[in-house]
Amino acid sequence: MMVLVSYDVARDDHGARRLRKVAKTCQNYGQRVQYSVFECLVAPDQFVRLKHELLEIMADEYDSIRFYLLGANWKNRVEQYGVKKALDPEGTMII
Repeated sequence: MMVLVSYDVARDDHGARRLRKVAKTCQNYGQRVQYSVFECLVAPDQFVRLKHELLEIMADEYDSIRFYLLGANWKNRVEQYGVKKALDPEGTMII
């Protein structure tokens, strides 16, 4: 299933550290498509882990995280325009 993760982390005393942790966690599960937006192609159990990890990092009184569940038919729900082309998460990746 495709999950879009969007976050806003406050810039308080520890905000920069939380911001790095949130971004790193999201990178472990998907690809960055905007500064604070990730597309994550995950199995249901991976989504549970991702959500748990992010909610452990965030500070409820300062930060916000949104999860958009696009499901298995996500390709029909995503339109992309502009210069930054997204990678196909189901395609072959060479690192």
